Amino acid sequence: MSITAERRTALIEEYATKPGDTGSPEVQVALLSERIKNLTEHLKDHAKDFHSRRGLLMMVGQRRRLLDYVKRQDTSRYETLIKRLGLRR
Repeated sequence: MSITAERRTALIEEYATKPGDTGSPEVQVALLSERIKNLTEHLKDHAKDFHSRRGLLMMVGQRRRLLDYVKRQDTSRYETLIKRLGLRR
């Protein structure tokens, strides 16, 4: 369910806005999206795991808040981010 260190590093390098960037909204949204994807796969096999489902819903809400923040700050950044991540909104 968790992200491996190599995958985490690859995501940070891919979505970083500058060298050494680990905390920008783009990186945070990318990491959350990866965790959401992994947890969604877990819940397909374990449908009654309600504790993990609650964690998933909390992560989706956090990602939504971060995306709303990026959209308020810079709409073009928001649009490129959701296209890169393949999100619907």
